[in-house]
Amino acid sequence: MNSTKGANATAGTSLTVALCTHNHKERLGRTLRGVAQLVAPGCPWELLIVDNASTDGTSQLVMTSDWRMPGMNVRVVREEKLGLSNARNRAIEEATGEYIVFMDDDESPDPHWLGAYERIILAERPDALGGRIEVMFEDGRRPTWLQDELLGFLGQLDHGGAARRLTAPDTPIFGGNFAFRKDIFARIGTFDAELGRKGSDNTGGEDTEIYRRMIASGCNVWWVPNAVIHHRIQAGKLRRRYFLDLHFRQGRAQGMRKRGAASRIPPRYLIPQLWRALKVALLVRLSRGPDAALRTQMNVAYFLGYVYGWACGKDDIKKVRLAHR
Repeated sequence: MNSTKGANATAGTSLTVALCTHNHKERLGRTLRGVAQLVAPGCPWELLIVDNASTDGTSQLVMTSDWRMPGMNVRVVREEKLGLSNARNRAIEEATGEYIVFMDDDESPDPHWLGAYERIILAERPDALGGRIEVMFEDGRRPTWLQDELLGFLGQLDHGGAARRLTAPDTPIFGGNFAFRKDIFARIGTFDAELGRKGSDNTGGEDTEIYRRMIASGCNVWWVPNAVIHHRIQAGKLRRRYFLDLHFRQGRAQGMRKRGAASRIPPRYLIPQLWRALKVALLVRLSRGPDAALRTQMNVAYFLGYVYGWACGKDDIKKVRLAHR
């Protein structure tokens, strides 16, 4: 896992693996051990850890050496401004690689993860790439109410088994496993700091927003199915409340954005939409039971958040751009 150029390296190609973390010391340790077991690509690469204002001992963990393999090129920087988008933007500033490969602090990469990205980079020279994300339940149990259609809200992503160029806005790549040519950010801009997780606020959307921005700009984006990441799901997310809260926050942000400078009185068309969502949720619960009803209840939470965001949102919401998963 040496960062120096190997025999098969290609001149002018290098990778920065950017790992942004905030107060996840326990799960981060497992992630770092997984990164240390990666099969090295042919090109030079580095691990860049962005400590996003952690206060739980993360700073001490990342500076230790017991998880590192000999020859690993590791750098650690600290970003005091809280927010995942702020941490990713700091990674863009600090990265030395031609391509920046982002991952999260609760993931385990397949050993051949970087090699899969490297092959497409050398063949296609894309502006961005995204890989498959598999959900892994850490305690081995999956709740009965967690239907397959909900796994995408836990980060699961699979656009099929063939590498191909992505051109549609509805086939996004997710922040837990995507890569960008560093110089593309000078063309399209960086991550929207109004979006993304900020501490315990799990509002997302920053990854799909930048993907759609790239598609609209005609960027060359590739799907790399063999670049696999395993997203480890903690028990705290295996609650109905997590999914409802996620959709309420997404609805709230969308309502604030749509209102803009208009009146804070929500538009009338929202009332029948909310009423229909409520009726569907009730009918599904009565006919199919509570395990099947969560998806429809999430729609209700979204509309409630939308109304709340329209009526009570910040006046500077013109800055906010939300893209749904």
